[in-house]
Amino acid sequence: MTGWLGPEEWQAVALSLRVAFWATLFSLPIGIFVALALARCSFPGKQLLNGLVHLPLILPPVVTGYLLLLTFGTRGPVGGLLADLGIVFAFRWTGAALAAGVMAFPLMVRAIRLSIEAVDVKLEQASATLGAPPVWVFLTVTLPMALPGIVAGTILAFAKAMGEFGATITFVSNIPGQTRTIPSAIYAFLQVPGGEGSAMKLVVVSVVIAMGALLLSEVIARRVAARVGGA
Repeated sequence: MTGWLGPEEWQAVALSLRVAFWATLFSLPIGIFVALALARCSFPGKQLLNGLVHLPLILPPVVTGYLLLLTFGTRGPVGGLLADLGIVFAFRWTGAALAAGVMAFPLMVRAIRLSIEAVDVKLEQASATLGAPPVWVFLTVTLPMALPGIVAGTILAFAKAMGEFGATITFVSNIPGQTRTIPSAIYAFLQVPGGEGSAMKLVVVSVVIAMGALLLSEVIARRVAARVGGA
């Protein structure tokens, strides 16, 4: 792979993997919590939360990126406070991870929510009647039963984060070595004469990673489901 790809192309691949990894890692605990709340809890504003979670799927990615820039930019209400602490997202790879995480979050939450809703509530109630606290019921009953959906949602979110473009380029621009992920690099290569070859190489890499992630999610989800069912 390193011989086939040039230094600039490999740099984009490595950065995309880094961005997608951290975007998925930080999104996962939040995604499980939100999915559990939407699947099992009733509270005021539940539909509003559900709408906000899925909003990135409906909005143009550029709009999401611009909203992130307004919020997490150095002059934004959140970004300004974080900048005082030395944490900067705008035009940094961390901002690319934030944008990718936001765009991938709905896919993760949806998969996990459907998996939690498929868990028999009677099993949770039986555990609760034996004196188990809600947290213990979730950790010992709900979480293991919902694990296939969690695994599938995590891998799909990773693949989505790898391919994020619109929100990322709006929020953190297209800086080589800093924010130029695979989609941004493809766009940049297509803007210069003779860059089609490099762009095609990254397209092939993107297809391989995306298909690999989809197949891996199916295989892992089935194996986990088989183990859970066998237990």
